[in-house]
Amino acid sequence: MQYKFRNNHLISTLFQVKGNPRICLFTEPLWGIPYNLYIPFITLYMYALGVKDEQIGLLLTVGMILQGLSALFGGIITDKYGRRWITFVVDIFSWSIPCLIWTFSQNFWWFLVAATFNSLWLITSTSWQCLLVEDCEPKQLVNVYTWINIAGLLAVFFAPISALLVYNFSLVPTVRVLYAFSFLLMTAKFIILYIFSTETRQGEKRMEETKQQSIWSLFIGYKDIFRKMISSRQMLLILSIFIAINISSISINNFFGLYITQNLNIPDRYVALFPISRAIVMLLFSFLFQSWINRLRYRPVMLWGFIIYIASHIVLLFVEPKNSILIIGYTLLEAVAFALVIPRRDSLGALFVDKEDRARVMSLIFVIMLAVSSPFGTIIGWLSSINRQYPFILNIVIFVIMAVIISTSKAIAQYDSKEFDQ
Repeated sequence: MQYKFRNNHLISTLFQVKGNPRICLFTEPLWGIPYNLYIPFITLYMYALGVKDEQIGLLLTVGMILQGLSALFGGIITDKYGRRWITFVVDIFSWSIPCLIWTFSQNFWWFLVAATFNSLWLITSTSWQCLLVEDCEPKQLVNVYTWINIAGLLAVFFAPISALLVYNFSLVPTVRVLYAFSFLLMTAKFIILYIFSTETRQGEKRMEETKQQSIWSLFIGYKDIFRKMISSRQMLLILSIFIAINISSISINNFFGLYITQNLNIPDRYVALFPISRAIVMLLFSFLFQSWINRLRYRPVMLWGFIIYIASHIVLLFVEPKNSILIIGYTLLEAVAFALVIPRRDSLGALFVDKEDRARVMSLIFVIMLAVSSPFGTIIGWLSSINRQYPFILNIVIFVIMAVIISTSKAIAQYDSKEFDQ
């Protein structure tokens, strides 16, 4: 087996990774599959239940504000109570309970309550990331994150079922079933991960160090970490990438389906087919090219990723009604851009963060990201209510700014130089 896969670093990582990274990786499809099944229909589901564009934008803003508050305490409680325990408890509250609420939702207020619970996911994002990376070898990080993305893409083999269900049983009852299915699979994932994982070495150290400290005293410690972050070129780069991707994702994840169904006259039942095309491209790209690309410098790969993001959105803006071919073209380009940018963003985040303060630094990254991004939920919802192309024009502006930042960043240039001069 080792000989067969020795020339494919991506595949060999799947067999070499051990411990917490392994169990995090192998349980991820239990979350990724149901999530990717229902996500194409979230906005259409809300719209069908009477939630308007502006209300959708408001829900996004409220959710991000609450996520920011959650993230603020995520690093503290992760350090104090452990990566493993916090991941389990908060996963139940932030995913299992909202899935049940979404299953029976009737109007805006149901979605608001679900968004409140779901906003806690930023806590478990911090604790789960620590569980994933703290005992992982640095050389395996990009490949591990690539596999995490692939795990979510496994939904491609199930997505036709959701499209078929929508065609036969209509949108609302189908999405209710998908949410109920998500509750079962996600809850199973959280239980399995808790049983087979162990606390990380850094987690045990931080639990011991914070045993006698109050939550408030740990909270006060954020001021020193914040000063370090804003004085670090590396951390400012990571922050800018996280913020840009988060803002652009609001349009891509929440208003793409609405745009193609309401403005381009694509039937609801076909909405799931575009994520299928996206997932197929990303899977092929990951297996055929990712192992080679992972050996290249970060700057050119990420720069090309943002350029392709721009190209994808330009294609989308020129799509004529009922022209599914160009929509597929947008989907394919966006998938390639995602595959180039996201694993490197996550890997740089893990590499640049001080391991001694990883939980609090990652929480602060999420807090700052959400503080900057949260107004854009309402802004993008308002833009969509005026013209559903406007959110995607805003994305093009963001991608252009990021391409300039990446091309001129000294932080990433220094890291690339260090990495490849060794």
